[in-house]
Amino acid sequence: MFTRDTLRAFILETLPDTEMAAVEKVLRVSPLIQGLHRELLTQVDAGDHSVGGVWRRERLTCPTREQLGSYLLDAGDTELWQYIDFHLKTVACEWCLANRDDLTRQQQSQDKQTTRRRQQIYTSSAALLPKARQG
Repeated sequence: MFTRDTLRAFILETLPDTEMAAVEKVLRVSPLIQGLHRELLTQVDAGDHSVGGVWRRERLTCPTREQLGSYLLDAGDTELWQYIDFHLKTVACEWCLANRDDLTRQQQSQDKQTTRRRQQIYTSSAALLPKARQG
């Protein structure tokens, strides 16, 4: 069962992808969770209409997922990376931290797959290579 905080984070899209998918799956079949979701959605929509509230809600200062990926690879514009660093470490934007963590997990998974694939290629090709001449 999900808490109100989990559903609020779902509405604000601050959960990791796997948790977002889990909440969405339960929302499709549970009338109780659907009712709680509607209630929280109404509260969020009726909330803060200040300029700061709109900026936070719409994430107008957040870097894109592509920019976060480039930041993690340390590729690109230094000034933008300094801003992203500030945004993640000082502002501690939950949405961007979740995106960063998800991108990091994806990269680690891809690294493992690449290593395994290279090992398979090497193992399957080693017997085809000519043996060194002994002289």
